[in-house]
Parts: sequence; C-alpha cells; structure tokens
Amino acid sequence: MLMPLRRPVLLALALSALAGGAGLAAQRPAPMSPGLLRVCADPDNLPFSNQAGEGVENKLAELMAATWNSKLEYVWWAAPRGMMRMLNGRYCDVTLQMPVLSDMAGVTRPYYRTSYVFVQRATAPHRVTSLDDPALKTMKIGVHLFAADGENTPPAMALSAHGVVGNLVGFSTTYVGGQNRPEDIIKAVVSDSIDIAIVWGPIAGYYGKQLGADLALSPVHDDSVTRIPFTYNMGMATRRSERAFLDSLQKFLYAKAPEIRALLEQYGIPLLPLAADTGGRGSTAPAR
Repeated sequence: MLMPLRRPVLLALALSALAGGAGLAAQRPAPMSPGLLRVCADPDNLPFSNQAGEGVENKLAELMAATWNSKLEYVWWAAPRGMMRMLNGRYCDVTLQMPVLSDMAGVTRPYYRTSYVFVQRATAPHRVTSLDDPALKTMKIGVHLFAADGENTPPAMALSAHGVVGNLVGFSTTYVGGQNRPEDIIKAVVSDSIDIAIVWGPIAGYYGKQLGADLALSPVHDDSVTRIPFTYNMGMATRRSERAFLDSLQKFLYAKAPEIRALLEQYGIPLLPLAADTGGRGSTAPAR
C-alpha cells in the first residue's frame, strides 16, 4: 500500500507509503484461475503487508481466500509505484488498497476513509490542527520526502506553499540499504527530536500503537490554498476489464464489513466517516 501523492500524481501512479524497490516478481503473467487468489503486495511495508503475513493487507487477503475457499498466492513487489504494472500486466489480480479516484484500475466502493495526520506528543503545549497555524513556522516538523522524484509528498508541498520552509526534517520514503524505517518519524516525535510530524494516518496510527506512545493524532484537512488532498477513500482494485471479479470484490466488502473494520481498528488505522453516496468507478452494490 503506497502513501498518497497529490491528486494528479495519485491518479497517474495510483496510494504509498514508501518508494524504492526491487525488480519484477518471479511469477510470469497468467490469466485468472478459479480457486486461486493472486494478491499484489509489498514484502516489507507494515502496517500494510510483509512476507511474514503480519500486515493488515495480509489479514484481508487471508479472509478473502477463506471466504472464497481459494488458494492465496502473493506476488511481491517492493515499489508501490509499480503495483499498477503488476496488476495490469496480469502478474496478480487484486491490490487490496487503492484510492477510489484512480483511473488506472477498476476500483470498488471505498471500505475505509483516512487521511494524513498531525502527530504530536499528547503533552505538547500547543495542538496543531491546521496548515494555517502560524506556530508551524517555529516548529521542527518531520515529513517524508521523495529522494528521486520531481514530485513530493502532500505535506512537504503544502507546507512550502504556506511559507513553512527551513524547519522541515526529511525522512526518506525508502528504507532499503540502511535508510529510515517507516517508524523512525514517529520515534522522532516520541523522543522530542522533532516537535510535530505530518504523516500518512495508517503509518502514524500503527507505529504509535506499536511503540505504546502517548500521541495526539489530528486529521489534516484538504488544503484550500494548494488544492492538495489529504483525505482519501480507499477501495480494492483489479483490472478494469475484470467486471465480474470487481463485483465479487464489492460483495466481499459488503458481506465482511464488520470484520474488515475490526481489522483496521486493530492496526490502529485512523478511520473517518464514509459518505453514504461515496463510490468508486465501475463498482456496483450487491443485490440485496
């Protein structure tokens, strides 16, 4: 699962968290097979997935495979920006998290909504809840940065547009070769080496919970100055041509909604209310 970029890049590349990666997976492209569930996943990207099966996507995949009485097979790809290549290249059949506005895949209706969040110690003397807060200009702020792209994460771009420059502490979005791990930005808040971080909500919620830290998480609202979105509706995705499979994914999400929500909460993912009429392209509600 990748961490969202700003909307034009998001739609072109389609949620990450961490860029960087490996070569193509070993599996050859193949057509969908009855009784086989082929899931695109990152081998080292908690809280979403890893090869040990510890992520929320792993648990969702296991629930889906059990529900459909299918064999579960992962196609590992360590660079979220290549997930669409794997999906549309038929190496795998489904990616379990995708912003519903992506136009490069057939996406279900959203099964959860989350956002970037401000992360501070619960004892912080001042709680930031807006990008317009003038206190941000005096704080040491942790953000994820892309090292090899013309684009950057929404927090880094929006802060610059709001005149917050010179006091950002960058954390790499790759953690291969000894670079930052995703939890390092949260540890920096806990250790007081930064005053605040602006982080993709699932990463903040999960690692805050894992560290047992007393943190305050406040959602970042979509920015009216830059029109950068910070809140995203997340669905599951398959190839747009796989209409029957897309309908099956949608029916699974409806049938297992309480269990899926419990899984998301177990992993500490901050959840925002879903609008009743929110939907993804090409998705249909199951017959009642």
